[in-house]
Amino acid sequence: MPNSTQLVVIGAGPGGYAAAFYAADRGMKVTLVDPEKNPGGVCVYRGCIPSKALLHVAGVINEAAHAGEFGVEFQKPTIDLDKLRAFKNKVVGQLTSGAGQIRNLRKIQHLQGTAAFRDARTLDVTLVDGSKDTLTFEHCIIATGSRPSTIPGLSIDSPRLMDSTGALDLPDIPGSLLVVGGGYIGLELGTVYATLGTRVTVVEMTDGLLPGADRDLVSILAKRIESICEAVWLNTKVKEAKEANGGKEIVVSFEGEGKSGEQAFDRVLVSVGRRPNSNVPGLERTRVQVDTRGFIAVDESRRTGEPNIYAIGDVAGEPMLAHKASHEGRSAVDAIAGDRHVVFEPAAIPAVVFTDPEIAWAGLTETEAQKQGRKVTIAKFPWGASGRAITLGRTDGVTKLIIHPESGRVLGVGICGPGAGELIAEGVLAIEMGATAEDMAMTIHPHPTLSETVMESAEVFFGTATHVYRPRRQ
Repeated sequence: MPNSTQLVVIGAGPGGYAAAFYAADRGMKVTLVDPEKNPGGVCVYRGCIPSKALLHVAGVINEAAHAGEFGVEFQKPTIDLDKLRAFKNKVVGQLTSGAGQIRNLRKIQHLQGTAAFRDARTLDVTLVDGSKDTLTFEHCIIATGSRPSTIPGLSIDSPRLMDSTGALDLPDIPGSLLVVGGGYIGLELGTVYATLGTRVTVVEMTDGLLPGADRDLVSILAKRIESICEAVWLNTKVKEAKEANGGKEIVVSFEGEGKSGEQAFDRVLVSVGRRPNSNVPGLERTRVQVDTRGFIAVDESRRTGEPNIYAIGDVAGEPMLAHKASHEGRSAVDAIAGDRHVVFEPAAIPAVVFTDPEIAWAGLTETEAQKQGRKVTIAKFPWGASGRAITLGRTDGVTKLIIHPESGRVLGVGICGPGAGELIAEGVLAIEMGATAEDMAMTIHPHPTLSETVMESAEVFFGTATHVYRPRRQ
């Protein structure tokens, strides 16, 4: 007899397992289908978690080097690559095994394998041991995530050509590394390898790093990237790549303002974005629609064209962020449970680039406001006026608020500096709650902390910031 369930979730990443756990909490019979032994998905196994573990190591190395400015000298670090890999793998193992235990406590069935749609109510599951299973369901949530994008001219069969997954495996510390793509993945992994001792070159086809982010935030990070990298080539395209020197190098040809001609590298990391995994076998046997960019079309409740099938996370549209997927999963479950008027409509989804310094933003950006022709007021507080930033020796940061000029409502927040990813949550809450600059200015922040920069940014709006002089707002 076929296996049956009330809800099946295909994919056990941050969106999938969050949805499955929440559905179980709401009393549903839930089945997860995923090839890994435990929940976690790309984020935990091969993405945000292992990369942050390595970025922490890079941060420790940078802090030790920075301490020399305070009169504290450390010896040049030696890198034990096996121990470093073991640390990263331990972090991943701890999180995934913990998620597996919580799955079991919630009595969620886990079919370790891959799914194909037979129809809108039936899945054929191929288990990792090669056996087959059939699963009938009332409702389904597709949470299959995304995969790294590729460049046709760089699709050579070489172990020295890496995507983000290969780079996180730390095969070695190469003498030279080309990072293709100046987005957050390339900059984060490039930072790790540069700190470990690799000569890193970044090539980006647009005129700036982190396309889409506000330039005043990116400019601070760009100075740091340029200082730790061998070179940063903007407005430059990669034409092709080929193995050389008996497979020990990759020769890449370039075209553009930053670089033209060829250059050899020990390794090449391609990080030009991600593509949705919407090619689920048998999906064409349902009424689920996929748009021209490969995203599954969903409504405000995350419901697809097939009323009992939902899609969340990377496969359902941008931004491709784990925390967005988790909240989408809860919205989908609420809709499945029959809650009325369920919509996924956050006022702000935070984005964080975990480089050094970090960049974080939420809500309306200054760049978006300019494109939309919206009139806004920008209030900035430079970290050079922050007592806490001065004690850390990190005064190059900035906190900015994008404010509606008449109502004073906070529409967006942007931060660049150490710990920006932790600080941005206050901005997200302010936007979601409809807070005004006056609300933020009147909220007492602890001293001395970097969080005070958010409060003083609001005070800058009124021209009453204690540590920055601006003419008072009438």
